[in-house]
Amino acid sequence: MRTAIYPGSFDPVTNGHLDVLQRATKLFDQVIVAVARSESKRPLFSLEERVRMVVRATQHLPNVEVDSFESLLLTYAERRSAQAVVRGLRAVSDFEFEFQLALMNRKLNDRIETIFMMPKDTYTFLSSRLVKEMAQLGGDVSAFVPAHVREALAARFSSRPA
Repeated sequence: MRTAIYPGSFDPVTNGHLDVLQRATKLFDQVIVAVARSESKRPLFSLEERVRMVVRATQHLPNVEVDSFESLLLTYAERRSAQAVVRGLRAVSDFEFEFQLALMNRKLNDRIETIFMMPKDTYTFLSSRLVKEMAQLGGDVSAFVPAHVREALAARFSSRPA
């Protein structure tokens, strides 16, 4: 079985993430969305909340599993018997960082390939950071995230002091 890991902090999951994921499901028998703890990024949502949001957003995809990890990505990928890591590329600015990661990963374990995938052009500008900023300022993010994520963002920002 061909298995790929789609890692990220998914804070929160966006339609751009989901677009890349749907493309990956056509190439692999199983895609594991691996939600990283990412405490250094100071996430808005807890690891458990992020996992729940991704599970809900992907429940219609039969060959997708959602998990979390705290280890080195390649250690996790090897433990899950994955052959590839899927990374989304939105713009040239993403490429340099992702290219460096891919080369480092190859050096650490050349049996696991990195696959770069581009989202639809309508999502190339989209990032979780932009969605959070927009939601915090009261903007409508319904075109960028699933409805349950929009609701979670609205609830989170309505409970924070201005």
